Order: sequence, then C-alpha cells, then structure tokens
Amino acid sequence: MAAVQQLQGVGSASAALLEKLNIFTTDDLLFHLPRDYEDRSTIIPMNQLEVGRSYLLEGTVKSVDFPPGKRKSMAILLDDELGKVTLRFYHLYKALTDRGKVGNRLRVFGEVRVGARGLEMYHPEIQLISEHTPLPQTQLTAIYPATEGLTQTKLREYVKHALKQHSDDLPELLPQKFTNGYALKQALYYIHEPPLDANMLQLSQGSHPAQQRLIFEELVAHQVSLLTRRAYIQQIAAPSFTHSKNFAKQLLAALPFQMTAAQKRVSKEISDDLKQHKPMLRLVQGDVGAGKTLVAALAACHALEEGWQVALMAPTEILAEQHYLNFKRWFEPLGLNVAWLSGKQKGKARALAEQQIQQGSAQLVIGTHALFQDSVAFHKLGLVIIDEQHRFGVDQRLALRNKGAQQTTPHQLVMTATPIPRTLAMSAYGDLDTSVIDELPPGRTPIQTVTIPLDRREEVLQRIASNCAEGKQAYWVCTLVEQSETLDAQAAEATYAEIKQRFPTLNIGLVHGKMKADEKQAVMQQFKDNELQLLIATTVIEVGVDVPNASIMVIENAERLGLSQLHQLRGRVGRGAKASFCALLYKNPLSQNGQERLRIMRETNDGFIIAEKDLEIRGPGELLGTKQTGDMGFRVAKLERDDHLLNQAHYVAQQILKDYPTQADALLKRWLPEAPRYAYV
Repeated sequence: MAAVQQLQGVGSASAALLEKLNIFTTDDLLFHLPRDYEDRSTIIPMNQLEVGRSYLLEGTVKSVDFPPGKRKSMAILLDDELGKVTLRFYHLYKALTDRGKVGNRLRVFGEVRVGARGLEMYHPEIQLISEHTPLPQTQLTAIYPATEGLTQTKLREYVKHALKQHSDDLPELLPQKFTNGYALKQALYYIHEPPLDANMLQLSQGSHPAQQRLIFEELVAHQVSLLTRRAYIQQIAAPSFTHSKNFAKQLLAALPFQMTAAQKRVSKEISDDLKQHKPMLRLVQGDVGAGKTLVAALAACHALEEGWQVALMAPTEILAEQHYLNFKRWFEPLGLNVAWLSGKQKGKARALAEQQIQQGSAQLVIGTHALFQDSVAFHKLGLVIIDEQHRFGVDQRLALRNKGAQQTTPHQLVMTATPIPRTLAMSAYGDLDTSVIDELPPGRTPIQTVTIPLDRREEVLQRIASNCAEGKQAYWVCTLVEQSETLDAQAAEATYAEIKQRFPTLNIGLVHGKMKADEKQAVMQQFKDNELQLLIATTVIEVGVDVPNASIMVIENAERLGLSQLHQLRGRVGRGAKASFCALLYKNPLSQNGQERLRIMRETNDGFIIAEKDLEIRGPGELLGTKQTGDMGFRVAKLERDDHLLNQAHYVAQQILKDYPTQADALLKRWLPEAPRYAYV
C-alpha cells in the first residue's frame, strides 16, 4: 500500500480531490469500484444515431462558435461525411479550446440529444486524434463515483497505474473456497476493465462472481469487526444473577394483566443469560406496544434482588421520563429507590442524584446519555438497559463496560421498538444475541389507516373536533421538511393557535422539543388523565408515550416521514380496547416513493413487514440513522442486495478469528481502516 501521490500523474491538487472520495492510498483506489460501464469499443457512423443513447463518434471539426444566450457556451460542429452532431460545452477550459479548432479530428463519447441545432451532445468526453492515438478500447469502460474537478478520464488513468504497479502487493485474505473462483488481483482487473463480452446486466446489478467475491470479503470484514467487539466486551467477567424469587413475583402480582407467551419466552432467554459469568449482550425487538418495558423490568428484578444497581438509558427526555414514571410505580412499592439523571439537571438536583448513584442508595437509575458521562460513578452496576439503541452511536455500548464494579462488566440489554430486518440485525447488531417479542397483548384493536390529501384538511379538522366533543382523545402531529426542533416547535405552535381559535370549547394541549422537561411532562399527564381531548405535537411523541384512551392520530404532511417513523407515531393509538384510526394527510403531487410508503401504511400494521419495505425503499443508512451506519461504511456491499451472503460471512469470520487472527486484522485494515481495534481474546 502506498500514498496516491506516488502514482504517476497524481500531484497535490489531484490528491486533494481524491481525498474527497476517501481515497488516500493505492489500495483505496483499487477498491474504488465503478458504479456503471459503457461500451466504447466501436465508432458509430453519425447517420445511425438514436436520441437518448450514448455513442463513440469520430469526425472532423467543421465550425466553432459561441452562441448568444444567458450562459456562455461553445458549439463545435463535428462531421464524419455521413452525418453531423453539434458538441455543446458550458464549462470552457484551455484544453477544450485547443482541441476544438476547425480541421481537427476528434473522437468523442456522450449521449445524443435534440437541441436547437438538431442532434447535439452536451459535455461529451473529447479526445484529439493524431497518428499516435490508439484504437478504441477492447474492454468495457468503467464509470466511477467522482467529484467536481476530477474527470472520469483521470480516474481511469490513476486506477490503471494502481492496477499495474500495486495489485500484486494485495495479499489474499480469504480461504480459497470462498473466493468464487477469482483471485483478488484477477477480480479487481475484471471489475475495473471488464472484457467486451462481459455480462453487462450482472455487472450493473453487482451480481457478477468477480464483484460478489469482493462483496463477500467486505461482509466478512464487518462480521470480524462485530465479533471482536463482542469478544472485547466479554473479556471481563460479569456478575451472575439467579432468577428473582421475590421482586419479580411481587411485580407481576401487582399488574392488572398477564404476560404474553412471547414476553415469557424472551424473559427466560434474558434470565438464562444473566446466570452466566460473561456479560449478556442481547437485543430485544418488539413491535409498538408489544411490552418490552415489562420484560426489561423483570430483567432488572434479577440484578436488584442480589444487591446490584441497574441503569436504563433512553435517547430522549420524554421517553426517559416515561420509563422513570413506570419504574417508580413498579419498584418503589418494593422498597427500591428509583433515581433520575438527565443532561438538563443542574446544581443541587444533579449533585444529589450523582451522590445517590455513587453511594448505591439509588438502586435503579433512569436517564438519558448523561448516565454515562465521566462525572457519573456507579456503586455496583450490574445491568445496563438501553432503549432505542439505533439513536446512539454504535460504540457507545463499549463505554458502559467502564462503569462496572469490582473488575466486572455489566450485563447489557438493548431494546428497540423499531423492528429491524434480519439483514440489518446481523450486520449492525451482529455482536448481540437477538430476541423478538412477536405477539401483542390481548385486547389491542387493529388501527385503521386512511390517506387523505391536504386539501381536505378542513374536513378532517371538523371530524376530529366532533369526535373529541364526544369524549374521544386524539393526537395531531405536525411535521416539517427541515429537521429543526425550533421550526417544528413554531409549526406546532401555529397549528395549536389555529385550532384553539377555531374550537374554543375543546381542551387542547401542546408538546414540542423546545419545551422544558417538566412542562412536557405536565401536559402529557393532563392528556393521560383525560383532562385534554386533543394533543398538538411534533414527532417528540414518536416513542414512549402510552395513553390507552387515545384512539385517533392525524399526521400532517405524512409524505415527509419514513415508514418506520410513521409506524412509531401510529403506534401511539390502538393501545386500548377502543377502535382506533390514523389519518395520514399528504400534499400532492406525491413522489413514487411517497405513494409507496403511504400504500404500505394503509395495508399493514405489522412492524416487521414495514421495516423490510423501509429497507428496500430507503436503504440501511436512513433506516438505522447515521450514527448507527456511519461505522458500517460499506464500500461495495449493499445489505438489501447481498443479504444471502451474511450467514456464510458470519461463519467465515468466526473461522478466521479462530485460526488466522493476523488475517483478521488485515481484513479490518483493508475494509474498515477507521474502525477501533479490539484485543483478540
């Protein structure tokens, strides 16, 4: 591996441009794979051109002029004696004006369009023909992801030099039986310079064996990273907890409902983990309203009964507050002290909370990410519960091991109400064991979802007002194009003022992210106590809000939200026995994706089906959030396309870690140079 500046023709300016593409070394360049291919092997006569297709042409410059217009442009008339094409350029540079002189012979490649002068090509690649010009290429031409100032011609030239000078330096890191019949060097040559008879459809879909060989290697590298992270966390022993006999029994006896079979199954999986002396690393998935919080509370009982502390971290104040109120209600009657810690706490309240946590008088601590700041020291932390893990960075879980007591690592239970497709669970959470609560509590009513254009908003308002007047409770969610708490708050405030003025007899509340925690909580409590009939809110109510009597949800500008977020918001209703409705107000015209999202929301309430569809539509980056996928950083693999390789990649990663640790490290350096390095244990 060498710095790109060592390649012929790469100076400091080119190196700076390559840096924008995350290309720093010759290896980076070799693994910067084409996004598409073109056939430039045959020069086509100009009387055979079809509009909308790309061609390689050769001809003589007959005229050059600079047409008048708002933007300065240059028009070159190219003639091959069978036909004519005008080449039009809006970005002028010296090399172009040198080549575009009357009488010069040019070879060009570009897409044919109809313009003011008949057939035209806009900004084609252009080459001056001389007696030394080689014949057209005998392989397909690669098109690379590029950046402004770095032409395709230059990128191809740099890749060619890197292949010639450095491809022999790349070690084989996969066992031969998993290389798809392609040595690494052979695969790279094929992908960068495919022969003319290569299967273009396979190459464009990423399914050619040469591409799949690299894709598989990258997936193996990611699995190695996840497995080493798991080993790193588990190299320090965890406390062993026997099944809670008192706290769990008392907690369940006080509940007005029975646990579902799915809750019992997942609780047993957690209980079995907690008996081990190695840290539990378990992800619990459950659709909206499946009862994850109770499962987490039962897990806490096992640790608390043996005198250990439990910490529960949630990503937002409103969700953390919801957990705090639930856990206080459940655990204070058992004689346990439940403490609260958030980033907004200051002064005496903060100091008191930290003191109770350090001394151990706070057995259960609920809060936001403030729980894991350096100033917070636990007395005897045995279990950490993280809700909505995808809102936190991938490696934040690692920080938790330092909070353990007496040379122990706390057990970790991660919960999410965003159902994660198996593909993503294996690739983003491959260091965790997974449990699924796949059953809703009895008595829940299916939510009927309708989509309504925004020009019928008045009709929806009238129906909501009359429903509320009859004693029903409803949410009205405001969304904006820009992700800004301030703008979202302004939109919610304007809607609140409008509806308040229109329906003065209705009791209406307002909740948004710019309000103080106690203000939000007071409004939510009023809504829960049925003192408010309508709650105007931003998407802060997406998770953790549980008001069984609320049966109507209106989401304004629903087309602006992703499927998983729409599903989470809709899940705020349908939590009781009343028939529940969700109205998705949308603005026309809808994009194809927008239409598809709203259709899926109408057709299913199943969070796992919705998550799979969301993965297809948006891809993993948006579905999990940038913090989660930022560390995934796939270069050639696409989870939604290559998920059939994941099981085998996981198996191979285990074998490599066991038998070839040096190769494991080399794989990480090749594919995940920024990933943290963990000790192999």
